[in-house]
Amino acid sequence: PAPIGTDQGRSDPVGLDCAEFRSEYVSERDKRRQFISGFTGSAGLALITTKEALLWTDGRYFLQATNQLSDRWRLMRMGEDPPVEVWIADNLSAEAVIGIDSWCISVDSAQRYEQAFLKNNQTLFQLSSDLVDEVWKDRPPNDATPVIVHPVEFAGRSVAQKMKELREKLQHEKASGIIITALDEVAWLYNVRGNDVHYSPVVHSYAIVTLHGAFFYVDKRKVTTEVKNYMSESGIDIREYDMVQLDVSLLASGQLKGSAVNGSLHMEKDINVAEQSKIWIDSNSCCLALYSKLRPDQALMLQSPITLPKAVKNPMELTGLRKAHIRDGAAVVQYLAWLDNQMQENYGASGYFSEANGSQKKEHLEIKLTEVSVSDKLEAFRAEKEHFKGLSFPTISSVGPNAAIIHYSPEANTCAELDADKIYLCDSGAQQYLDGTTDITRTVHFGKPSEHQKSCYTAVLKGHIALDAAVFPNGTTGHALDILARTPLWKSGLDYRHGTGHGIGSYLNVHEGPHLISFRPSARNVPLQASMTVTDEPGYYEDGNFGIRLENVLIVKEADTKFNFGEKGYLSFEHITWAPYQTKLINTALLTPAEIEWVNLYHSDCQKILESYLNVQEKEWLRKATEPITASS
Repeated sequence: PAPIGTDQGRSDPVGLDCAEFRSEYVSERDKRRQFISGFTGSAGLALITTKEALLWTDGRYFLQATNQLSDRWRLMRMGEDPPVEVWIADNLSAEAVIGIDSWCISVDSAQRYEQAFLKNNQTLFQLSSDLVDEVWKDRPPNDATPVIVHPVEFAGRSVAQKMKELREKLQHEKASGIIITALDEVAWLYNVRGNDVHYSPVVHSYAIVTLHGAFFYVDKRKVTTEVKNYMSESGIDIREYDMVQLDVSLLASGQLKGSAVNGSLHMEKDINVAEQSKIWIDSNSCCLALYSKLRPDQALMLQSPITLPKAVKNPMELTGLRKAHIRDGAAVVQYLAWLDNQMQENYGASGYFSEANGSQKKEHLEIKLTEVSVSDKLEAFRAEKEHFKGLSFPTISSVGPNAAIIHYSPEANTCAELDADKIYLCDSGAQQYLDGTTDITRTVHFGKPSEHQKSCYTAVLKGHIALDAAVFPNGTTGHALDILARTPLWKSGLDYRHGTGHGIGSYLNVHEGPHLISFRPSARNVPLQASMTVTDEPGYYEDGNFGIRLENVLIVKEADTKFNFGEKGYLSFEHITWAPYQTKLINTALLTPAEIEWVNLYHSDCQKILESYLNVQEKEWLRKATEPITASS
């Protein structure tokens, strides 16, 4: 998040609040948008003028923003209201100045804004300081959490291998260097992790890689002796974090100096192409502050050459992800079995398996179950598992109407108590096992669900199965596949306001591109490839009533088809998430025989894969939860 603006003596001064490092999750001291607006969602942009304050966010957060924003703020719904740059161009006066923090806005965004502002001769102005910081008197300090070396046994490929391929791409594009600003790309390339950002094991850092050198810009207080030696052995110079802007200027002029692998000094000018060579930046992630140090004709603006190799997992990463999801599935089963027992004992619920009417809550509860307390229990089950490092995002533990808030985040002092007569949706993930990141959603009911809830759940499940079972030619994008998950809902006039699937990192970000499965135009940009990961998570949400979502993580794999029309090669999915679907929420009369067979096979595999991680009671619970279903009349 970031800044608000200044008038510089001209009309309609405004400011934009954007995200530093283009990160979904940020450290406490970087939550400027949250501080200034009160909105805590992971996606949004604030605009403050001399007369009003507006906040843009996407469909996942419409309800949350409505609840969190004061009447001094105006909610702008992405996809329904004009984009921020269009609103500014149409609503602010000619020659208005729009202030931004150039460290917190991407080159793409800045250029898009500047193009829109031409209409009324408006100006995008780079502020010398972040004005939110000037009014944020109790801003949290900058903690010096250590950089951690990520072992090759989990990363699957060494830094040397990754750097060799990166430099080959630089040479192919006739680029003398690349500026890397995305935190997960720096972490992936250098095989390091950290704790600077909640839920994402990354380090606040930048990287520059040239044909002959590599640089890591980080607060040196975070660098241990182990990391220093590791970087030296890898041919990487460690520089102070705030030197990156100066070094980009030196890179642009061919004057950047560093130590080569053998310790000898080199200068990038020695390659004799410094003045003519391009500097590669990803304009979607590179900040304006660094881009401004390059000549406009010097920047090679292409998608980062790290993005795709990071998304296409190597065999060791895939093995790790499969293992992590098995352990995570066991934790989820332990949690559901525990929660089922607690709901019956303390709330008189009919339970996970029964649809008996009525519930009788104890007058004096020994344990009060709230959205937060039960999610803490889930985290405790995960924490017992091998290689656990933390959560991959704040657990979406939501009861009844809260489940209709797509990215609901419960707070201890305001969260709801569990209710046996309402749907419970739990979307959660463990980041952070050393060998993989997980993301799973299950929706359950511990009382008697309505027929409408059952039909909605079943429609979501049908879409979930349709995507899982898809076979498609190479070159297919997630935009083409998105309809598979929505069609069963569309047949009843229902839909959902979020994408259907996103990539998953390998002990990295829970949301990873460049691919996705979505109705959004950006889903057309990158075809799915074998060894990518992607989630399968359709849903349905009724405001003020309930929400339903089901989510598994999938690996894209080569399909074994009878034919190979066009010699394209075909792809399919392997699901690696393991936890049962609640069969009492399924209206089997709405399922086809093939869908019933899919559920039964999944449940059979689920039991076989997870049972060795469970005690006797948990095994029995899972056995009952995975009993075969049959068609009903």
